[in-house]
Amino acid sequence: MTPTAPGSHIAGKLGLTDRVFAGARSRSLLKTVEAGLKRVDDALEQELRVTDALADATSRYLYDAGGKRVRPMLALLTAQLGDGATDEVIESATALEMTHLGSLYHDDVMDAADRRRGVPSAHAVWGNSVAILTGDLLFSRASQIMARHGDRAIRLQADTFERLVLGQMHETVGPAETDDRVEFYLQVLSDKTGSLIAAAAQAGVIFSNGPEEFEGALMTFGEKAGVAFQLLDDVIDLSADPDETGKVPGTDLRAGVPTMPYLVLGQRTDASSLALRDRIDEGVARIADGADPSLLDEPLAQLREHPATEATLDLAHAWSQQAVDALEPLPDGAVREALTRFAQAVADRSS
Repeated sequence: MTPTAPGSHIAGKLGLTDRVFAGARSRSLLKTVEAGLKRVDDALEQELRVTDALADATSRYLYDAGGKRVRPMLALLTAQLGDGATDEVIESATALEMTHLGSLYHDDVMDAADRRRGVPSAHAVWGNSVAILTGDLLFSRASQIMARHGDRAIRLQADTFERLVLGQMHETVGPAETDDRVEFYLQVLSDKTGSLIAAAAQAGVIFSNGPEEFEGALMTFGEKAGVAFQLLDDVIDLSADPDETGKVPGTDLRAGVPTMPYLVLGQRTDASSLALRDRIDEGVARIADGADPSLLDEPLAQLREHPATEATLDLAHAWSQQAVDALEPLPDGAVREALTRFAQAVADRSS
């Protein structure tokens, strides 16, 4: 494997450097992406500053806690299909990362998550209202950045933001009686996670003046890889090691948010699966009434070892392969190789 460069900018944040940038022709690409990510982080550092002391503290909170910077990395990769990391690419990558950050503030409120990126969630520190308003502020700042670059950038931001909201809305309301719950959930993931990753992959080509014919392929790639990423997150949510994930195991399910292992479990008709599903449902209801969330520790440990979780892993790998297949129109080379490895790696990671 390619050795991780000393002080590598994304090594600690992404944990996928060795895999994404493996091989001789990826070494120079890694240096290029590293340099671009440094510019994005410098831009984030500047754009997240607010003159109001409270807003400055809340806006920078999750940024300072770390993060994977997946979306900027993808934008910088696909920019190599055009003129490279232009100022427009850097600013669009910055805006999309700020949009992602804003969505985390809202997600944690809606999911009642206690922790994010290894620190107490923003609403646990400042309360729900301040956390929601901070997310709104980040969305506003991201839109201001995109507005500097004309109608195409504004449309990309607006269309992506609309899908983020619709995905969250549908997740909140839940499926209708006639909906297939697994297919409904996959569409939620496409909107909530896939749309933003797709926007990043497209932005790199669009704002580097890359070939227009690659945009559709990269949109599909980003959506598929995004769904694979989130399916793996659902498995990681059940991890027994909160130090590795930065979250309490089963955070989403304890809050009553269905995840794919739980939905796949619901498709099983054997007695043990039905009993486990009933125990989880009962536990979620009791937690909603104020019971100690630890009462779900044992049922969630059983779900972690259940075939439903293995089936979720298989589904993540299938979506990962669809992402790889979408890259067919791209020319052979270091960029396509890195994107392929990215799609494979997001479905096979530990955090």
